[in-house]
Amino acid sequence: MKCLSHYRVMWIFAFFDLPVTTKKERREATKFRNHLLDLGFDMVQFSVYSKVCPNKEKVKTLKRRIFFQLPPNGKVDLLTVTDKQFGNILSFRGKKDKKLPKKSNQLILF
Repeated sequence: MKCLSHYRVMWIFAFFDLPVTTKKERREATKFRNHLLDLGFDMVQFSVYSKVCPNKEKVKTLKRRIFFQLPPNGKVDLLTVTDKQFGNILSFRGKKDKKLPKKSNQLILF
């Protein structure tokens, strides 16, 4: 059994701007967002979705599947980072947001 390395496990982020001025464009934007959810992505922000992948090969497959679902006039950027790099993320919340949840003492195994 292979050990999952923080340098081998990858995160893929999809950033997108999709036109939503017509009913057809709104339908296509919703279809694209649902496609990302069907692929296992989670919404990070309104137009930012992310997914963790076990390796670069899975990322390559996801990129291809996203490419074939691109809306005609949309802009989509994909970014990949290692799990180690993602671990350095800093998240800030406005003063009105609820407090961040306490870190769990529970050990998570993959």
